[in-house]
Amino acid sequence: MSEPTRPQAEGREAFAHFEPLTTRWMDNDIYGHLNNVVYYSLFDTAVNRYLIGAGALDIHGGAVIGLVVETHCNFFESLAFPQRIEAGIRIGRLGRSSVRYEIGLFAEGAGRCAALGHFVHVYVDRETRRPVAELPPAYQQALQKLSPPC
Repeated sequence: MSEPTRPQAEGREAFAHFEPLTTRWMDNDIYGHLNNVVYYSLFDTAVNRYLIGAGALDIHGGAVIGLVVETHCNFFESLAFPQRIEAGIRIGRLGRSSVRYEIGLFAEGAGRCAALGHFVHVYVDRETRRPVAELPPAYQQALQKLSPPC
């Protein structure tokens, strides 16, 4: 049986869009770097910030919301406070009602990501919490811009 391939840090060219983020004082753990749960929060913040800016996500009144059903992260280098971070975003998979977002967290100006992860949103009706039949046009337009570079 062959060994599984070890995940590798990816470069900026692998991502379609970048969102600037900053770390906070409370993000560091006792070891002096960002606690692992903070990376997931940064993933979520980057994607939702993009969707809000693109006019797709209305967090207070939109009829459609995304629920996270899967997450994953590989760590390559430490990030810490105070530090500026650039979150590279791309679409890994686009379904009728679900999206796999892939995110690379880069120290400002770094060529390779310090962490690489993904999460899957299932888009549901806000009231019924049932998956939508298809993503609304505003989401479709915003997500087209996140297709991986060729």
